[in-house]
Amino acid sequence: MKQTTIKKEFRMTGMGLHTGRTVTVTVRPAPPDFGIAFRRTDKFNILTQQAIATNVTETARGTTIGTGRQSIATIEHLMSALHGCQIDNVLIELDGGEVPILDGSARPWVMQINRVGIREQEMERRYFSVEKPLHYEYKPTGSVFDVEPADDFSVVCTIDFADSVIGRQTAHLANLADYPTEIAPCRTFVFLHEILPLLHLNLIKGGSLDNALVFVNKELGKRQLHRLERTFHKDVSQFRVHDGVLNTTDPYYSNEPARHKLLDFVGDVRLVGMPLKGRFTIYKPGHKANTSFARYCIEQAGAAFPNKSV
Repeated sequence: MKQTTIKKEFRMTGMGLHTGRTVTVTVRPAPPDFGIAFRRTDKFNILTQQAIATNVTETARGTTIGTGRQSIATIEHLMSALHGCQIDNVLIELDGGEVPILDGSARPWVMQINRVGIREQEMERRYFSVEKPLHYEYKPTGSVFDVEPADDFSVVCTIDFADSVIGRQTAHLANLADYPTEIAPCRTFVFLHEILPLLHLNLIKGGSLDNALVFVNKELGKRQLHRLERTFHKDVSQFRVHDGVLNTTDPYYSNEPARHKLLDFVGDVRLVGMPLKGRFTIYKPGHKANTSFARYCIEQAGAAFPNKSV
């Protein structure tokens, strides 16, 4: 397989999930062996940050690379779309510090990639290839990652929430050809009772009840509901709960939370620095566990570049 980039640049503008600020992202073609890199154009001293797990600095409700004022947050959905569309080389420029949340999924990025087209390059693609079974546990969250050798990339993802609303769910990605339709549209999710504490932590300031699935597993008091009403400019008297989901948006799939967690993993694991080959079975993934696993893979291989196997 040859390396790929996009045929021409494209732009997307939207609001950052946590900062609440409007940001424009420009995705540009890049030469072979460039990889995926981010840089902020709103800074005087512009630094290019390679999308590699060793550059990850924060994983609270999203994946952040860089340091201090040069950090770039919530990269996982865009990274997932690039991995899912098998894009090897792009430069991503932002005029702010966070990739926009858009509709809470990777579909808008996939649509733009398909709109501008994918261009094959002259260099052979480099893979992170698993040649023997690999097992990794991230004990703080009980996350488990198992990888078997394979000629392509596939994932079985299981999530396990201690409640009856989401509970235990499993999602499958048989190959990357299925990614645009089966995984990319699946949106992020949150529990209703988590929203106010997250706002208190200065997070999800750009969140909306329209770009996420909102699950309800705890009854909120009138005071809390009215705080949500003021925050999101919604009439709480119109809120209804069906099968544990707030009626602001409807699920696309019965296992959409598991599919979205798989979407996040596809983005986070691409932080090994190259496309992957292997059959991945993952349990209770999350950004901190995913990026820790990606760093572990890099350590096992010795480096992210050039082509490495473990």
